Amino acid sequence: MKKLLLLSVLILFFNSVFAQKTIRKPNVIFILADDHRHDFMSFLPNNVPWLKTPHLDRMAREGTHCQNAFVTTALCSPSRASILTGLYTHSHTVVDNMAPEPKGLTYFPQYLQQAGYQTAFFGKWHMGDEGDHPRPGFHQWVSFKGQGVYYNPTLNVNGKQVAHKDSAYISDVLTDYTLDWLTKRDKAKPFFVYLSHKAVHAEFRPNRQDRGMYGREKINYPQSFGMTKPDVLRNSENPAKGIPEWVKNQRYSWHGVDYLYNGATTFEDFVHDYCETLHSMDASIGRVLAYLDKNGLTEHTMVIYMGDNGFSFGEHGLIDKRHAYEESMRVPLLVRYPAMTKAQSKLPQMIQNVDIGPTILELAGVPKPKQMQGRSFLPLLQGKSVTDWRQKIFYEYYWEYDFPQTPTMHAVRTDRYKLIRYHGVWDTNEFYDLQTDPAEMNNLIASPEHQPLIKQLTSEIYDWLEGSNGMQIPLKRTIKYRNSDHKHQNTY
Repeated sequence: MKKLLLLSVLILFFNSVFAQKTIRKPNVIFILADDHRHDFMSFLPNNVPWLKTPHLDRMAREGTHCQNAFVTTALCSPSRASILTGLYTHSHTVVDNMAPEPKGLTYFPQYLQQAGYQTAFFGKWHMGDEGDHPRPGFHQWVSFKGQGVYYNPTLNVNGKQVAHKDSAYISDVLTDYTLDWLTKRDKAKPFFVYLSHKAVHAEFRPNRQDRGMYGREKINYPQSFGMTKPDVLRNSENPAKGIPEWVKNQRYSWHGVDYLYNGATTFEDFVHDYCETLHSMDASIGRVLAYLDKNGLTEHTMVIYMGDNGFSFGEHGLIDKRHAYEESMRVPLLVRYPAMTKAQSKLPQMIQNVDIGPTILELAGVPKPKQMQGRSFLPLLQGKSVTDWRQKIFYEYYWEYDFPQTPTMHAVRTDRYKLIRYHGVWDTNEFYDLQTDPAEMNNLIASPEHQPLIKQLTSEIYDWLEGSNGMQIPLKRTIKYRNSDHKHQNTY
């Protein structure tokens, strides 16, 4: 009888241990970079073959590279709002970098808190311009106002302003806070970390030890770099066709290669500084991965790395983002989770920033909230066949008061074609065959043979907007003052 009783106790004990292991919720670290274009990683072919990103390369080597990742709007605040809410820009209405987040938005970390996760935010929030106060969904909060600074930052740490001096570098400081919180967290609970870097936002500033490391390297200019030069446009043999006037005019603006940032830097220094700043941020990622290794957390922690939007380096004569060309709307997306993902795997499917929240929630066992417009790509990471995955993605950008040279636009991209439609300007729309013209230099908008497809895609843009309540532009207050006295008559 005693033996039977002992056997029953042992069975109950081992069943309990087994159950605990099987229901163990995975940890998640989401790392967001600013303005990191999709191909500026050293494991990929690009125009900067001397660039080194060893820790991003490690993530790709040990995990999954999502080869076709896109944002719904290539701009800091709208993209970040889409990541956090799973909503398109016209739905969450954070349409530009000045627009505050409206009341009533729910961020996906709030659902993780309800599911028993410890949650922490470190870095750039940048919705509502200057606000750095703690937001819902996070037990730990470390942030800064607006774009922040690279050196000696002042951070809002759980509501208290903390100044950092002695040549403190923002990527290092944010990583220090992250690792300190991970060390002190409640080890009995799963964790979610949102590490949101300032890097690599302009004006680019690397860590001091990385200054000048690429300064002598040769710049390889993109194929479309000179396509908007007047002398090139006058050449009858010019292969570029149907260039919108706003693109031509922007070449000599703040966001153009011939007068970038009002002549504050040269194009060559611009690229070198960007790559050095990216190298400095890559070191932060290495520290996070090393911490997981050292503390036995690698196997059960999903690490996601993503850019909030892409960035142009001379394509179409442009710098910056905002537009719907590939280098702007396409972003890096790497996922490493040894318990699920295969090493060196690649996903060709089109994934967007609105998919991040649903994916992390599904991993945590939380059903997708009804309001979210994105979709979990967890089954794709698991290697499952998903026959009804999206065959196209949609894009939107709304005219900004501070940068009026770029118009409102909507776009749709399939695996082969892209249609870009401009709103409120007398200009040409654009249509590209990405298979034969990956540099987007030959506008086929007037091609007779493509008119049926252009008509179909145009209709699909409107179907998307109508189906998601996006047939109106969300207007926001943009009140500026000429003088510091802030009198009403001085607004413009």
